[in-house]
Amino acid sequence: MFDYDERLAGLVQAGPQSIPDVLRVMQKIGGLCVDGDGLKWFNWLYLQVTQAVEERVAGGGFHDPGWLAELDVQFAALYFQALSDALTGGQCPACWQAMFSVRGQTDIARIQFALAGMNAHINHDLPFAIVAACQVRNVAPQHGTPQYADYTAVNDTLNGLIDTAKRTLHVRLLGDALPDVSHLEDLIAAWDLAGFRETAWQHAEVLWQNSALADILKETIDGITAFASKALLVPVP
Repeated sequence: MFDYDERLAGLVQAGPQSIPDVLRVMQKIGGLCVDGDGLKWFNWLYLQVTQAVEERVAGGGFHDPGWLAELDVQFAALYFQALSDALTGGQCPACWQAMFSVRGQTDIARIQFALAGMNAHINHDLPFAIVAACQVRNVAPQHGTPQYADYTAVNDTLNGLIDTAKRTLHVRLLGDALPDVSHLEDLIAAWDLAGFRETAWQHAEVLWQNSALADILKETIDGITAFASKALLVPVP
């Protein structure tokens, strides 16, 4: 779709090993993508989120900062894998493909791309990232644990970033103004990051207790999340 897609694919081939690795890759993606590429605006928001989490982890105050850092790395790896699959003909989840397939559609707003990407990443990827982080750290994803307390402790920070993005990215893809009234306001108002993250944790608990359900649950989540992504990406007249 864009003449730099091959270079994009190269950036995300290797899995990240640390939060600094994640940040470096996202900074390179942001530097490569033009303003008319919807991927740029999801990546921009996700970069803000990752930087905020890194600062919170470095600042202390968490019960298990190592687990939270591991979650951040596992989570970002799923974004990079989805992008790699989309660019190289792999099995990209439908919820991600919904956004990647319209990256250059200029009648879609930047905030729509940002939220559609976050929708795919949180509602589809996050449960599996939680399970992966728990496997690495040898803990179980359960309510009432130190890991759950750390997980929910970042909600206020993330909500603040989403609110800022709603204002900053409220323009069409190329930067021109949106109409005063559109369906977009209702979609933005319905965005509930804390609620989505809570559902992701619940799904992770189910996966942990019965790994045999992983493929079925992943397919179901992908279908539901893809439907939501497509709704978020309806062009603004």
